[in-house]
Amino acid sequence: MRSSGCVRFLLASGAMASSLTGCMSGPTAELPPAAYVTAREVPGEEYVIGPLDQLNIFVWRNPELSAKVQVRPDGRITTPLVNDMPAVGKTPAILSADMKRALSQYVKDPIVSVIVENFSGTGSQQIRIVGATEKPASIPYRANMTLLDAMIAVGGLSQFAAGNKAKLVRYNRDTGKSSEYGLQISDLLKKGDSRANVRLEPGDVIIIPESMF
Repeated sequence: MRSSGCVRFLLASGAMASSLTGCMSGPTAELPPAAYVTAREVPGEEYVIGPLDQLNIFVWRNPELSAKVQVRPDGRITTPLVNDMPAVGKTPAILSADMKRALSQYVKDPIVSVIVENFSGTGSQQIRIVGATEKPASIPYRANMTLLDAMIAVGGLSQFAAGNKAKLVRYNRDTGKSSEYGLQISDLLKKGDSRANVRLEPGDVIIIPESMF
């Protein structure tokens, strides 16, 4: 018999799936397959800093003002001379410019660089995998990421997963609507079917139901 904790998790996953499908647009075409290894790596969207990201703030010729900091859960950072600087939602270039303006009160023409050393990403830049997987999680999106990459990151399917009934929910920023696509995760992981490997986009949600048998 499965534990009550497992039942509660499945109910929560089902509730999430219901809330997502409630705002879906109509049926859409299947996603095109992606290669296991892309023929040409391309840059992703410019990175947006998220909570808990690790940042290296470097102020040229002013090592005492440089610092390695973690973005707090409230989205702010504190460095020498700069308190509670908002960081979440900014690109490294924008944060660099903001830090430069703040430090200009104390240093003439500071040159500031912001490097993201360990990233979590904002919710809109994460891939969320829920349901019958070994470890449901939100994982940072990276350029050229595929379904296979995401499943490896969460340890694959659980024993009772119905992988070929999984769904991918994708939000379209232009239309403000979400679309649902069918996934063949079992075929991908157990049969090595390359046609089942699809390219992911930032913000995708993968929902994996359990088999009824």
